[in-house]
Amino acid sequence: MCEVNAYIKRDGHEVLVMEGVFVVKPEGDKVLLENIFGEQKLVDAKISQISLMEHKITFQ
Repeated sequence: MCEVNAYIKRDGHEVLVMEGVFVVKPEGDKVLLENIFGEQKLVDAKISQISLMEHKITFQ
């Protein structure tokens, strides 16, 4: 399985938004995240970077 941790950049720092994300789905101008436990979070941000090697997605 290839899940990632989602972070958002705030004031020059990365803040963890959700761990174990395996679904990233655009919802208009937002992004829906779903983790391996079925928890969902709607993020009002844009994707900045996806690094599959680091299992990390960063939003801004």
